Amino acid sequence: MRPLFPFSAVLGQEEMKLALILNTIDPGIGGVLARGEKGTAKSTTVRALAGLLPTMETVRGCPFGCDPARPWDYCDYCLAASQNGGLAGFAEKTVPVVDLPLNATEDMLLGGLDFSKAVKTGQKAFMPGLLARANRGFIYVDEVNLLDDHLVDVLLDAAASGVNTLEREGISFSHPSRFVLVGTMNPEEGELRPQLLDRFGLCVEVAGETDLALRVDLMRAREAFDQDPGEFKRAYEDSELKTADTLVKARKLWSKVRLPKRLKGFISSLCVENHVAGHRADLALQRAALALAAYEGRTEVSEEDISRVAAMALRHRKRDALPPPPPEPPRNEPEQGEEEQDQNPPEEDQQPDQPDQPEPQNEDQSQDDDQGGEDDNLEGFDLPQPEPEPEEPKEDQSDDQGKDPVEQVFEVGQTFKVRKLSPPRDRKLRRGSGRRSLTRTAQKQGRYVKSALYGDPTDLALDATLRAAAPYQLSRKSDNGPLIKIASQDIRLKVREKRVGNFLLFLVDASGSMGARARMTATKGAVLSLLLDAYQKRDKVSMVTFRGKEADVSLPCTNSIELAARLLEDLPVGGRTPLSAGLLEAAKQVSLQLAKDPDIRPLVLVLTDGKANTGLGQDKPPHEEALALASKMGRDERVRYVVVDTEPQGIVCLGLALKLSQALNADYFKIEDLKAEDLVEIAQRKNQ
Repeated sequence: MRPLFPFSAVLGQEEMKLALILNTIDPGIGGVLARGEKGTAKSTTVRALAGLLPTMETVRGCPFGCDPARPWDYCDYCLAASQNGGLAGFAEKTVPVVDLPLNATEDMLLGGLDFSKAVKTGQKAFMPGLLARANRGFIYVDEVNLLDDHLVDVLLDAAASGVNTLEREGISFSHPSRFVLVGTMNPEEGELRPQLLDRFGLCVEVAGETDLALRVDLMRAREAFDQDPGEFKRAYEDSELKTADTLVKARKLWSKVRLPKRLKGFISSLCVENHVAGHRADLALQRAALALAAYEGRTEVSEEDISRVAAMALRHRKRDALPPPPPEPPRNEPEQGEEEQDQNPPEEDQQPDQPDQPEPQNEDQSQDDDQGGEDDNLEGFDLPQPEPEPEEPKEDQSDDQGKDPVEQVFEVGQTFKVRKLSPPRDRKLRRGSGRRSLTRTAQKQGRYVKSALYGDPTDLALDATLRAAAPYQLSRKSDNGPLIKIASQDIRLKVREKRVGNFLLFLVDASGSMGARARMTATKGAVLSLLLDAYQKRDKVSMVTFRGKEADVSLPCTNSIELAARLLEDLPVGGRTPLSAGLLEAAKQVSLQLAKDPDIRPLVLVLTDGKANTGLGQDKPPHEEALALASKMGRDERVRYVVVDTEPQGIVCLGLALKLSQALNADYFKIEDLKAEDLVEIAQRKNQ
């Protein structure tokens, strides 16, 4: 076996090394997530930790490493032996580090039937899996963000309960499953599911070194290790022994470390200020500070200890502050009627919730306050600050007088990295292609995830079939027969999963009101960002805009980045709101795509204020006509809708977009509550 790179020889990455050390001292911290670009020694550092880990006391002969100090946590074997007085004593073993490969199956992780014992004796016995080997140790997942959802679910269940219970194939067995989860990931390849992200106690950011001298030292160290690993390890033997001895002392001292009561309030205040959800952050921050004090040989936590580990405990849990509630309408001013609102939509959009005599700089300051200040800006996505808006033409007057409406063309907003779209498993059998949505398939191209009694009779699950037949071989055995006899009731078939592409359609209101507050700029940036991600995932994206008296397919179904950029850049804004025409065109485009590929999963995102003022020429008023059409579209269960209301919050809100969402059976969001990145998050949720 090739020697591991010494932990002490890893240059730089001090935060990551400290996070791993703290979890070694106190596994209750909850693990480490290391996020960073490629080639920054993430995996090397984690694997090097194995050379420093201390020993632990276990029940002798127990394959699960049961802790003698926790008899209530024994596995079924040790529990039965202890009740009969037959424990074989205790033994020392090194804390394990188990690699979980991305292509692992549930059987590998959970364990399953001991096939050899079943064939030889006819008894059904449990074969330990990776969770059993990792008990009281570490599970390491490289590229954890690419781990399949069904394995993530298994890890979450085991981490939450601390027990792995297997009940299948005639086996019922439980064993303790307490482990420290360590994951590394490159954010460029997709984000992590929020449920798993919160399970990591600490999160560190890893980047390449910029110091030239240190980069040269890195190359020299790697060359020396590759030429003679043994000699290289011997050069760091003393420092490795010193670090390992420090860890042993710190683990013993940890239980004696005290946290002053006043510092508990400091921890809670940090969590409140960062708007973290739940209380895991408080506990992780407290335990990390205790472990840091023990590591440095102190018996009392200081405020500096908390400050040093705060970033690691809060980085992946920090949230933006919630926006303040809308102001109360003045009691001495009568509310404006619906008729007055329809007559002046551009003015309403330009100044939705200002006082009677605002100053331009006060408006900018007010918006900054609502958004939480410059510190809360989206990383990688900075919306341009809107300048004082030019007066927009009144939609109802420009068309009635036969004049062309005044048009504005807004630039495409800055693109941003799209988070990983990770919809849950789909029960429907699909035959499409792509890289986005994981779904069941009847094709043999998908990944074999488990077995079942039903399915394609030509797609035999040989391993599951043999396990089902194994316990009955003694009763079926004959002198001249085959070594293993398989009966019809033993047959198991493969259940496969594969990824298919999705179809995202943006239905965008391009009337004059969309020019206010650079909403179209943010919308263009979100659409282009989704297209960039869709190109990688083999998705299809389209955009339909409606303005004036008709709807246009501004962005045909495509994954061409160049074409999308040109079309989005020249997209104009201005005119009336033909909502019915937009809905009709969106339904037409979705129907065309479903006819071409029935296995796609269409998602239509409607961005509008719902103020339809141009119809299709029917007898109904434009708004009622649009609602009737939306009601018909909402009955199609193959299509999912999201309505983003662009009507600004003000003294009077008509709520027409809300009525539209109800007719479409869609999710509803106010655009004031959304950043452009949130449009992507909506697509992620609804694309499930």
